[in-house]
Amino acid sequence: MESANGGVIAGIDEAGRGPWAGPVVAAAVILDAERIPEGLNDSKKLTAKVREKLFDQIMECAQVGVGQSSVAEIDASNILAATLQAMARSVDNLGAEIDLALVDGNQPPPLGCPVETVVKGDGKSLSIAAASIIAKVTRDRIMTNLALEYPDFGWQRNSGYGTAQHAEALENQGITPHHRRSFAPVRKRIAKDSAATS
Repeated sequence: MESANGGVIAGIDEAGRGPWAGPVVAAAVILDAERIPEGLNDSKKLTAKVREKLFDQIMECAQVGVGQSSVAEIDASNILAATLQAMARSVDNLGAEIDLALVDGNQPPPLGCPVETVVKGDGKSLSIAAASIIAKVTRDRIMTNLALEYPDFGWQRNSGYGTAQHAEALENQGITPHHRRSFAPVRKRIAKDSAATS
């Protein structure tokens, strides 16, 4: 999976396509074949503690680029387009020329190099697995910081996903600047507010 005839390969993955709030974050990782951290796997199959440990190890021994698309960008286009844009930005931020991008999923982002999409790639490619960890930990940290400003939504635990606590806070507190207005539960709350004031 990692072979590109001796060329430079970057694995690319994202975190945060499904949440109601927060940016979508992507990472691109070029692993050093001599210094691959042990235990790399799909970030969703790892505990938060293991993800944090691997995050530090990856940052120490690999080339890493991170990109994100804002809530405004998600709402202006759609979550898929915003995700692909975040992936392209992660490659731009790598600071390295790559010969092949291995991208998790079945949609190729707009890159200036050959792209191979790999469905469930975070379980098949070590570099995609590494990218999934970087993207997940980075996004979780962003949401934890936002939770300090909006504690009722529980973002430090749910990362902006539609949990019962998040739904209850959305009902009681209303939307924040970090909510994705194009997502159905948020759109419904906006419509409710609009009806109440009309």
